[in-house]
Amino acid sequence: TNSQKEVMFLGEVEEILEAINMGEFQKIMVPLFWRIGCCINSFHFQVAERALFFWNNDQIVNLIAHNRHVILPIIFPTLENNAQNHWNQVVLNLTLNVRKLFTEMDDVLFLACHAHFREEQANLTLEEEKRKEAWEHLENAASSQPIARNTVVLVTP
Repeated sequence: TNSQKEVMFLGEVEEILEAINMGEFQKIMVPLFWRIGCCINSFHFQVAERALFFWNNDQIVNLIAHNRHVILPIIFPTLENNAQNHWNQVVLNLTLNVRKLFTEMDDVLFLACHAHFREEQANLTLEEEKRKEAWEHLENAASSQPIARNTVVLVTP
């Protein structure tokens, strides 16, 4: 990706959001916040920082607050991943500030999103363990077969 173009895109989006009415915002908010979430998770700190600066704009925060039941479930996994994994301290602090802002907006919704996120993470871990077990089973089955001529053998390191 071209990070400078992403930063410019986010600047243009912010200008549009400052002038948009609620009805128009509601038409675009779902795909917009999926894209903003991608920008927040960017490894390029300027992109992530610029996306998180949206929450410093009172007009945008007002739009988000009125539609938090739709926006927070979209953006929550992004915020959690950033809070746990982002390398840049400024981005990490901004992420924690946005999380705090959502907590202050609607603590019940925030906790529900947090519980859902934990459940999804547990499911992903379980799926990964099942996948690993299946591969181990296949490797064991392949290694127990007699080696015949021109047979491909799976060798584990």
